[in-house]
Amino acid sequence: MILNESTAHKTAELLLQINAIKLNPQEPFIWASGLKSPIYCDNRIILSYPPIRNFIVSELAKPIETIFGKPDVIAGVATGAIGIGAIIANYLGLPFVYVRPEPKKHGRKNQIEGKLDPHANVVVIEDLISTGKSSLNAIKALKEEGQAHIKGMMAIFSYGFDEAEARFKEERIDVYTLGNYDILLEEAYKTNYLNKEELELLKTWRKDPANWNL
Repeated sequence: MILNESTAHKTAELLLQINAIKLNPQEPFIWASGLKSPIYCDNRIILSYPPIRNFIVSELAKPIETIFGKPDVIAGVATGAIGIGAIIANYLGLPFVYVRPEPKKHGRKNQIEGKLDPHANVVVIEDLISTGKSSLNAIKALKEEGQAHIKGMMAIFSYGFDEAEARFKEERIDVYTLGNYDILLEEAYKTNYLNKEELELLKTWRKDPANWNL
């Protein structure tokens, strides 16, 4: 669920402005999930643009207490949400931890990095949501290893896949995002970032990404 439609349009505008959105229909990107995609959203680049970074951080941080109540800890999903999550935690004056995709193979073999007290109330920060698998993997670790109470998740962007929404609903995780795929396409077409053919291709891909072909 987007937090605010006008904020979603502004977020899309800013992501396009810094070329965080990459298009390559001829040589599709391969996601960690294995999906082939003609589009890639690289939100890590936000960290390199202070005014845009400040906008994203404030728009994600300000509603957290209103929506979820005051959490004990902010948790970022590695690696994309470590930077933005840490800045959000600093903005709110809260402790921060981050969650690896799996435990380290050496040292203390941690999956959760940082100090997480048992039964802490946690809000999870994600940079983007595609299938939801990596986000829910992090939440599982926080619940099982950290004995955390998950208040919900905030993310910069979601592709809005039905399977992701179904997974979060099944796990009873409330998710709020600054932007989403439909508004991104709308903004990209309006600003001539996409032509009509590219717009239709991206709409077709989103309908059935697992079986999409050029």
